[in-house]
Amino acid sequence: MHGMKTKLLAVAVLALSQMPAFAADTILMGTTGRGSAQQWPIFIAQQKGYFAEGGLTVDLVAAQSSSAIVQQLTAGSVNLASGGLADPLRAIDKGAPVTLLRVETQLPPYTVYGRPGMKSLKDLKGKIISIGGVKDITRIYLERMMAPNGLKPADYDLVFAGTAAARFAALASGAVDATILVPPFSFKAEGAGFPSLGALTDYVTDMPFTGYAANTAWAKSHKPALVAFLKGVAKGVDWFNDPANRTEAIDILVKESGSERGDIEKSYDYYLKIKIFDRVGHVEGSQVKVLAEAMKSLGDLEGSTDVSRFVDPEIVELAKQVK
Repeated sequence: MHGMKTKLLAVAVLALSQMPAFAADTILMGTTGRGSAQQWPIFIAQQKGYFAEGGLTVDLVAAQSSSAIVQQLTAGSVNLASGGLADPLRAIDKGAPVTLLRVETQLPPYTVYGRPGMKSLKDLKGKIISIGGVKDITRIYLERMMAPNGLKPADYDLVFAGTAAARFAALASGAVDATILVPPFSFKAEGAGFPSLGALTDYVTDMPFTGYAANTAWAKSHKPALVAFLKGVAKGVDWFNDPANRTEAIDILVKESGSERGDIEKSYDYYLKIKIFDRVGHVEGSQVKVLAEAMKSLGDLEGSTDVSRFVDPEIVELAKQVK
């Protein structure tokens, strides 16, 4: 009997020695659609094991719009959200228990595409244009492009589709006259013969594009996991920004998105050229205030546009642990 106890103890010790030193945390993260190029560093961090190094599993939960994601975030159905910054700003303004975590993409890589035969944004007077939503960030971007071309919101009609995939489908089917797209769908439209009417980077250089927001209560009770997540994303950005990884980076997004390889290749080259991903993405000191002021001018925010309103000091401080 004594020998059996000794043997069982040895087995138990061996089993314990083979267990990980920490328990894995699972983070539920909401995204707009599936396989978006904006989440490229996250896909990389998943594939290269950067999240696993920090004891994390990151599960992505797709929704049809950025506003739907923020609703889930507010309710606590997801822990983090990735998408246009306008929706979390709006939610926080109304008192939602949400805080900005970091900027995801620094520049908005949108382009407006129209029906064959169109030549410029001025051709969109009296036309139907598909954007992300009635209060989506794409509306702000579109109006910033239209104004210098002499068009006011009353000069065109809007219809709404939350994902770039859905907006491209509307253009391809002839349901709309024009739409606003991000890579790889912008390159897909170009390849299908739809003319570019204007690139947003020619009009807007002072607004960030997408960001991460967190459910505040969850974030405060999961600080180590949040730091590990931010470090994993930073490693994903560093890896993306190394041209030596181009082929594998393209492989990863082709797998995640199901898009054609040629479109993903163009997306990678474009994103690398404009340096769309920042490895840290601090909210403080960013141009989030410019976006908030644009929303305020549209009557979309009621309170102050000071960035400190939209971040929890405990949470934003965590991002500073990423070197």
